Amino acid sequence: MKKNKVFFDMSMSFDGFIAPEGMDMEHADNPEYKQWLNKWMALQNWVFEQKFFRENLKLGEDGKTGEENRLVEETFNRTGVSIMGYNMFQGGEKFWPEEAPFHTPVFVLTHTVRKPWERPGGTTFYFVNDGIESALEQAKKAAGDRDIRIAGGANVVQQYLNAGLIDEFTIHYSPVFFGGGIPLFLNIRDDIRFKITNTIISDLTTHVTYEIEK
Repeated sequence: MKKNKVFFDMSMSFDGFIAPEGMDMEHADNPEYKQWLNKWMALQNWVFEQKFFRENLKLGEDGKTGEENRLVEETFNRTGVSIMGYNMFQGGEKFWPEEAPFHTPVFVLTHTVRKPWERPGGTTFYFVNDGIESALEQAKKAAGDRDIRIAGGANVVQQYLNAGLIDEFTIHYSPVFFGGGIPLFLNIRDDIRFKITNTIISDLTTHVTYEIEK
């Protein structure tokens, strides 16, 4: 049986942010922060162009079918389980469609005790109260021969990186500047070493995959 890889896969602005200011539950409905949606859409523009992504979210059957589409499909197909923080889950609980886009088990890191939440399409959210390693062990049992994706947010990625539990990651560098927001690489250990294993360049984004050197 193959070893489950633990990875994350995120779009990031050129100045290092994965979400703009105001994209949180505290400010999401505040008119002064509504510009966050335009910024986030610019960050994610490349993926909304891809045929597989559009079909998965039932946005239509059109879209690009090239190398980036293949990358999106491969990432989805390799993912047997996702792990996320409670802040990300709260936002998704409000904005995701009824058929959540994961179609796998999702383990949510939280201090709240809550029963599993099953959604149409094969997504069930499980709530983990005892830390990132416990969530990972549960994820491994549920992933089968597929991999485990750390879905976010940034703080959860940082915790798994600093604990030495990430095997590889892909950053999609979108040609936008936010000037502020949620930084992906904050307070990361300075002894983590990694190498580039793949690069895809398009007119929309530069996609770079890194492997962590254990």
